[in-house]
Amino acid sequence: MKKKQEDLSLWRRYMDGLYTTEDVSKMTETLRNEQPDNFLDEMAAFVWEDSASQQASTDLEREKYKKEARVLLKRIEPRKRIDYRRVVWIVASVAAMLCLVFGGAGYWHYAVRQQVSYLEASTTYGEHKEICLPDGTELILNACSYVRYPDRFVGEERRIDLDGEAFFRVSHNEEQPFIVKSHSFDVKVLGTCFNVKSYSSDEVVSVDVESGKVQVDMPEAMMRLKANEQVLINTVSGDYVKQREEHTVAVWRSGSLRFNATPIHDVAKELERRYNCRITFAEGQTFDNLISGEHDNKSLAAVLESVEYTSGIHYRMKGNQVLLYKD
Repeated sequence: MKKKQEDLSLWRRYMDGLYTTEDVSKMTETLRNEQPDNFLDEMAAFVWEDSASQQASTDLEREKYKKEARVLLKRIEPRKRIDYRRVVWIVASVAAMLCLVFGGAGYWHYAVRQQVSYLEASTTYGEHKEICLPDGTELILNACSYVRYPDRFVGEERRIDLDGEAFFRVSHNEEQPFIVKSHSFDVKVLGTCFNVKSYSSDEVVSVDVESGKVQVDMPEAMMRLKANEQVLINTVSGDYVKQREEHTVAVWRSGSLRFNATPIHDVAKELERRYNCRITFAEGQTFDNLISGEHDNKSLAAVLESVEYTSGIHYRMKGNQVLLYKD
């Protein structure tokens, strides 16, 4: 064991350029007397055991060791009467093992991440879809939404991508936070139930918390929400408001609609996604109304009539085509 430790220390000093003439003599004597296969097998086993005590290296450090391995080859003196091809083979192999030692854990995690496959799920007009993620987290996609997630979660976090709306029931794991990444913000949780509405086409996006706590990370701000709290973010103006709401989160799961000072253009998009219709606005008229109200499993016509009553915006419907206009 002591000799193997000395051999390992010798190789490391040699690669670092810190060696004496006596060190070179010992190394060349080892190469001359040892059979390559036996020598490499023994060194590999010892190096592997020794790697447990080494810290993971970065990609930059691994490149450093590769470069030093090339330098090592140039330092072997031809006059030592050693078969050059044999030396090259042995040195390159040991150098590769040393790269694995110093980069072992880091490279292992990197390789694992490279092998992760990603899955996708989406919904169309009027469709909901239930999905169970690899960690046991459950989510329900609202209409016209898209989610991308790995086939297994590795590393320090569980990250997925969302465009649209989804309700999450996250499996608790303090060691591996769950992150929902959208175009406007990221939502970070350890384990809770919440709703994310973040359609890239909408002006106002939101996060509603049913239980537990979440952290909302925006480009220039960070906000924490707890149960029965909501944040509304205007992606056009950059304004946001945090408020307490005593209501059922994600009423869309049961077929209902809820608008809370929602821009009329976002209301129109919501109705299009829900009822698979096409809504246009009369040209030459300004529509800056904010719509509020809840509608339980009503038809498109019933919802439009309610909007007309509260806002004065009229509608004309022909098939699945709807025109909104003012007097």
